[in-house]
Amino acid sequence: MNQLKIIAALALIFTLASCGSEKQPADLVVLGGKIYTVNEKQPVVEAVVVRGDKIEFSGAEIEARKYIGKKTEVIDLQGKIMTPGFIESHGHIMGVGYNELNLDLMSVKSYEELVEKVKEAVSKAQPGQWILGRGWHQDKWDKKPERMVKGFQTHHLLSEVSPDNPVFLRHASGHAAIANAKAMELAGVNPLSIEKLQRNLTQQGGEVLLDELGNPTGIFNERAMSLVAMHIPESSGESDAQAFDLAIKACWRNGITSFHDAGAGRENIELFRKFKDEGKLGVRLYVMITGFDRDLVYQWLKKGPEIDPSDVLTIRSIKLNCDGALGSRGAWLLEPYADRPDFYGMATLPMDTVLKTSRAALKAGFQVCSHAIGDRANREILDRYEQAFKENPQQSKDHRFRMEHAQHIHPDDLPRFAGLGVIPAMQAIHMSSDRPWAIERLGEKRIKEGAYMWQTLLKSGAKVINGTDAPVEPLTPIPCFYASVTRKTLKGEPEGGYEPEEKMTREQALKSYTLDAAYGAFQEKSLGSIEVGKLADFTVFSKDLMSVPEAEILTSEVAMTIVGGKVVYKK
Repeated sequence: MNQLKIIAALALIFTLASCGSEKQPADLVVLGGKIYTVNEKQPVVEAVVVRGDKIEFSGAEIEARKYIGKKTEVIDLQGKIMTPGFIESHGHIMGVGYNELNLDLMSVKSYEELVEKVKEAVSKAQPGQWILGRGWHQDKWDKKPERMVKGFQTHHLLSEVSPDNPVFLRHASGHAAIANAKAMELAGVNPLSIEKLQRNLTQQGGEVLLDELGNPTGIFNERAMSLVAMHIPESSGESDAQAFDLAIKACWRNGITSFHDAGAGRENIELFRKFKDEGKLGVRLYVMITGFDRDLVYQWLKKGPEIDPSDVLTIRSIKLNCDGALGSRGAWLLEPYADRPDFYGMATLPMDTVLKTSRAALKAGFQVCSHAIGDRANREILDRYEQAFKENPQQSKDHRFRMEHAQHIHPDDLPRFAGLGVIPAMQAIHMSSDRPWAIERLGEKRIKEGAYMWQTLLKSGAKVINGTDAPVEPLTPIPCFYASVTRKTLKGEPEGGYEPEEKMTREQALKSYTLDAAYGAFQEKSLGSIEVGKLADFTVFSKDLMSVPEAEILTSEVAMTIVGGKVVYKK
């Protein structure tokens, strides 16, 4: 009898031991490469296990293999690297989609090349059909046009090739546009009407550029763009859905698993909801309500945020556009432009509105994200934020208000970001693209003391979050990562980088695109790092961004994108 008891006990021990070594089969196991977790306690692992849409295990490959069953999908990285899913902290998702539908002018190298693209589009269009596009930037062209007024080309060459089609082409920054003669005719912009229009625009924060005879050059700056844009036929629901679908696929190709949409109107929000309800929203959206529609803002302030527990579609932020861009000389400066001494840029929103919105947002549980590029815009907005925080101390404990771009900051205001808990949402790629000509706008002293100050902000305790401002810049995060750690142009210039003391480390750059980016949307508990219990969003790169020589970063590619444990893109 005792012998039988001993045998039974041994059998039980063996069974328990077997149960301990075997795991319930998982849905997905990723192994075979270096995995950067952005988790300080476990920075690098060999494998990750996913059940459903969440991470169940992160660690050694030998342990992960215990989760492999007959139905488990196994991804062998074959030496590639994997990171948490990259988060685009500031972009315009419908703009990304429409950039694929309309003329993409991002790569044009001269005004003549731009005109040729329009000429080709006109040859395929019906008379009267609008030709739309975006992406040109006169300061990035290989050669400047023979005739320029206040730093911009004039419409005449463009108008010659499009006499019967209205043309409206937005600057890469989105803060200026060029219209041809036909578009200006439809908008009623002519030498007789311009004086009255200009008076109104000065109050609103806009400008129609005129030549020496007082004739419109075709360049519309800031709020002046609406003079022409209001005459463009509204997009159809069908084209909006097509553009949105293209944008989601663009995110997948570029390793973007979450996207902070910087300014959505009511139609777009409804489209986002529709895609979510139909199971087609394949990228996590964090939506900022556009401040251009004040009625919409008031409606949301009254009803409160819409926080999705699954982090698929969350609406809890308000976007305020407060100044312009350096490229169009619309950024609001404390001192005049070095290359236009009579001009300081402009506020495109009254600062009283910033203060009122900030007060109301705190009480309603909304985050405020203010576009500010110039040093005056940054200072004025920080002042309003600070006042609102002091008036509402209880609601300000975890406000996470943001400054979108924070491109040029007066040295006195740099420590205020960390002091106030304001998040600088910066796009490192703007430094790479803009720095060669931005010095003409600001001069050397202002550039060196206050422009693109990533490391200074990080050392002060601020969380810098990263992105591309797509479609202002291409959506791909690889050039942006490269700019973050080198402070060079994409041609690898200059040697050592611009203001090299402001470079991010590679660890800081990765965190700015993942965990800190998630923090910028109140989502760091579920996104941004590879940890047990978090959502299984991953980006796989062909090369090790964290260790390859600088020059090789740009030759890396997105090899795979995984959202919620599902492979949505594979190169």
